[in-house]
Amino acid sequence: MPAFDAVLTLVGGPTVVIDLLGLRIVTDPTFDEPGTYQGGIELEKTSGPALSAAEVGPADAVLLSHDQHFDNLDHAGRAYLARARTTFTTPVAAGRLGGNAIGLAPWQGAILEGLNGRRLYVTGAPARHGPPGIEPISGEVAGFLLGVDAPGDAVYFAGDTVWYEGVAEVARRFKPALVILNAGSAEPRGRFHVTMDANDAIETAHAFPHARIVAVHNEGWKHFKESQSELAHAFDVLGLSERLRQLERGKPERLRF
Repeated sequence: MPAFDAVLTLVGGPTVVIDLLGLRIVTDPTFDEPGTYQGGIELEKTSGPALSAAEVGPADAVLLSHDQHFDNLDHAGRAYLARARTTFTTPVAAGRLGGNAIGLAPWQGAILEGLNGRRLYVTGAPARHGPPGIEPISGEVAGFLLGVDAPGDAVYFAGDTVWYEGVAEVARRFKPALVILNAGSAEPRGRFHVTMDANDAIETAHAFPHARIVAVHNEGWKHFKESQSELAHAFDVLGLSERLRQLERGKPERLRF
């Protein structure tokens, strides 16, 4: 894998700014202040972003795991998409969003030109937003891989998924240096989680044994049931604490690979 630096800044919830190869990548943009949302079920946002959309500035690309849930794309986040050069998302979401949206099916790829002629490869990855049978309820979701000069060797943003065979298949195909998980054990519909809980995150860490793990999407919304500190405790108990990198909201964190 070629050497590279990445600067990660947690905005809040699932929203992370990734600065890589001179490109600005933003995951699942959420920039609203606290409030409630109605859309089949009620979701409550409990804290605002550490950085505003204006402070983040335009993105070269947005990695949007899906467009149908407010905790991954709120009102201000939807407006922010127009400030991105490209929005990579699911094929279904791309059809709904139009504009700069490009749908990537699992294993389908695209290329962005970075600094000094280096290329950033973007690859779609499978995801399942909850337990088996959730698909008609949750809709289509996706993860994404970023590769520096080759597909999938840099960052895996898993999106809203639990641990399942699709994530295991990503691990069989790619060896990313950094894995970003939407964790928080979200329970918007009852006592089953639709994003990763500690067990899922630990399974994922073992599937990617050489990757550093960053867990986001675990604060800022009422239906998140597992905090960053609770996940960190689980990693510590199992001797994995050195694998987990915790981000502080609004504070850029430089990682060298």
